[in-house]
Amino acid sequence: MPGAEEYIREALRWCGLEIDEGPEAGGDYGPYRQSERKTTYREYAEELLRLGAAYYAFDTPEQLQAEREQAEKSGGAFTYCAKNRNSLQNSLALGETETEKRIQEGQPYVIRFKNPEAERLQFHDIVRGEVEVDTAVLDDKILFKSDGMPTYHLANVVDDQLMKISHVIRGEEWLPSLPLHVQLYKAFGWEAPAFAHLPLILKPTGNGKLSKRDGEKGGFPVFPLNWNESPGYRESGYDAPAVVNFLAFLGWNPGTEQELFSLDELVEAFGLDRVQKAGARFDPDKIRWFNQKHLQQKSTETLVREFVALAEIEGWTEYRSASAESLNKMMALLQERLEFLSDFKELSAFFFHAPQEYDPKAAKKQWKEQTPALMKQVQSLLQEAEAFQSSSLHETIKSWCAENEIGLGKVMAPLRLSMVGSLQGPDLFQSIELLGKEESVQRIEKALLTL
Repeated sequence: MPGAEEYIREALRWCGLEIDEGPEAGGDYGPYRQSERKTTYREYAEELLRLGAAYYAFDTPEQLQAEREQAEKSGGAFTYCAKNRNSLQNSLALGETETEKRIQEGQPYVIRFKNPEAERLQFHDIVRGEVEVDTAVLDDKILFKSDGMPTYHLANVVDDQLMKISHVIRGEEWLPSLPLHVQLYKAFGWEAPAFAHLPLILKPTGNGKLSKRDGEKGGFPVFPLNWNESPGYRESGYDAPAVVNFLAFLGWNPGTEQELFSLDELVEAFGLDRVQKAGARFDPDKIRWFNQKHLQQKSTETLVREFVALAEIEGWTEYRSASAESLNKMMALLQERLEFLSDFKELSAFFFHAPQEYDPKAAKKQWKEQTPALMKQVQSLLQEAEAFQSSSLHETIKSWCAENEIGLGKVMAPLRLSMVGSLQGPDLFQSIELLGKEESVQRIEKALLTL
């Protein structure tokens, strides 16, 4: 698919995963694109023919469809295998002379693997353990197509051997192909690599494999970056280390209580021996939790830098005039509340804009008949404060309430309502300190006039 190769590279870069070897990075075992290795695959397909481990098949799509229909009428299913291959249109049934004639005439053909008729295959998978298969139930898979390209079965085995791959790690949907791949290594006389078939990622309900449609229905991404019309984790505001951390825990656990890992820590802790067999349920709430926790682990300076960059991209101009010091203080107040970095915009909005309206439910409940008089007194206390710092402001208001036998709640709630416009927000006195004396006094005045 056009753009897919660059998309994969960009997705890996975003996740902090650098390619050690490949089309761009170079290496000793290129070329690395299968489209550039067709000659190599042809050579190895012909080697299997010479070894008697493969054969030419000339069956047309129409002939194969007729075989399927006939099998269905008999209540079965057609499989191209040892039981019937000698009666089909292939070199095993046709003989060498007829086979050569058809090739010379240019008849289309594929090359199929020749499964042993009745053998018990035994092999080991790191995740699944010992696996045993009867070759009588295996079909003779196509290794080389009529268009001159190999199938995955031949290409991956040849590539992995020539590139000296030690471990083949892939999804469990490829487990049924493992007997063929093991036999291909055996046919070539090669030592097979270690295999590990990872569990599937399941829908949030746990029923069935996760798909793009599940993300569309559930309102969460399933791609790392935007792909066509589907949103990506990057563009949805997720932190790359959090996504990697979450993905690592889909089907694996470290054997400890630790859940939050950096990439370096994952490299150190990860092992295939702790990968589970059962499918891993995708939990959209859990990945948001990982995102929140990873944001909490970052320094406020780093988060401010990242947010300012985001604000420039999004055109949020109000942050340009704010000093780094004040943004750092705001971030320190709000960091625990961030699920996404973009949340800082909404959570910090009251620092940049005085309330234009007040939460009606909160106002009705907290702004009582005696409240204006109390707020006038608080306004004076703020106005007269010499050290406009959160700790001293808190102590001043608290002491004043105690001296006048006024419940602190009767002051705190309307004071927060005056500053923020609602009863939600970070530490009130640290917020007042950041707003400054003049702005805080003005906001109380506005609340008095409005409420």
